[in-house]
Amino acid sequence: MCRTKRWEQDEHAKCEIQSVAEFLAFLPPDELEVVEFLRQLIYDCIPDVSEKLAYNVPYFKRHKNICFIWPASVLWGKQKTYEGVRMGFTSGHLLTDEIGYLNMDGRKFVGWRDFKSIEEIEVELLQAFIYEAVVVDEELARKRN
Repeated sequence: MCRTKRWEQDEHAKCEIQSVAEFLAFLPPDELEVVEFLRQLIYDCIPDVSEKLAYNVPYFKRHKNICFIWPASVLWGKQKTYEGVRMGFTSGHLLTDEIGYLNMDGRKFVGWRDFKSIEEIEVELLQAFIYEAVVVDEELARKRN
């Protein structure tokens, strides 16, 4: 359980977040605002999505994980490597992205975009990626069966 906020802790402190509510309480206000906006956007686009913590951050799935929200204050390793809130797609390599909106940064599968504020979020474009990610999830589930 995390008893203090990450941004109040030593950067090397370990913390195991147990619930989405605890995750939200853990975030600094600027990240919380972006996270809540992105979570609502995901639920609006995928009403039957389930949300579960993995690596201390929320992943959203139907058949398999579709996307995740990873605030910079939840460290991957021992140091902060970016600013803001990262929204990622676990099958980003299968999404149509002719304009290079998603960052792949040498990754084979995961594509993401970082947001420092709600104003940076291009809602309709992000909705299109979410809807396409749902289609990809359905297609992959059909292939497995």
